[in-house]
Amino acid sequence: MLGRPRQRPAGHAASGFVRAQTIGDQVRGYFAIGAEGISKAMNVGSLWRTAHAFGASFMFTVGAVYGRDEGGKADTSDSSAQVPLYHFTDVRSLVLPRDCRLVGVEVLEGAIDLPAFHHPRCAAYVFGPERASLSPVLVERCEYVVRIPTRFALNVAIAGALVMYDRMISLGRFAPRPARPGGPGEDLRKPVFGGPFSRRKPGA
Repeated sequence: MLGRPRQRPAGHAASGFVRAQTIGDQVRGYFAIGAEGISKAMNVGSLWRTAHAFGASFMFTVGAVYGRDEGGKADTSDSSAQVPLYHFTDVRSLVLPRDCRLVGVEVLEGAIDLPAFHHPRCAAYVFGPERASLSPVLVERCEYVVRIPTRFALNVAIAGALVMYDRMISLGRFAPRPARPGGPGEDLRKPVFGGPFSRRKPGA
C-alpha cells in the first residue's frame, strides 16, 4: 500500500542500511600520512582531512612551506586538533616510531604498483610536493616506493585518498564481494578463537 511505512529489522538505520563499523574496528596496526616540501595550503588541508576520515594515527610534514592558517579552510574537520601533527625541517630530522615502515608514493621506475602492494601493518606514507617529486634523500630512506598506475600525476589529496582506501580494503575485514553486481550476499563472518593452547605435553 502506498504511504505505508516499511518496517525495518533491528539494527538497521532509518535509511534501511546497516550501520557501518568504524575504520579502527576493521584494520589492525596503524598508519600515518605525510608530505614533503608541500606548498599549497588547500591541498595539504584536504590531505589532513582525508587522513582524519580514514583513521590515521598521526600526520607529518618534511620541509613544508605552506601557510597553516590557510590550509585550515580546506580541513573542515580541524584534523590537527584531533590527530597529532608533526613538522620536520628536513629528512634528517624525520623520526618515526620503531618498526614503522616508511612508504614513498611516487611515479618512479621500479616502484611497486599500488594494486599489487602488500601494505605493512604499521606504515607511514609520504607524498611529494606539487609539480615535483620526492627528494632522492627521502626516497633512499623509504623501505618501499609505490606508484598509482594512472596516465599522469594526481593531486596530492586525491593520491592520498586512493592509498588510504587501498590500505583499508586490503587489510580490513569486510564481507566478500559477490560474483554478480550488487552488495554482498552474506554477512561478515565473526572471528572464531580456539581454546587455550600449551606447548607442553600432557603430564610433562
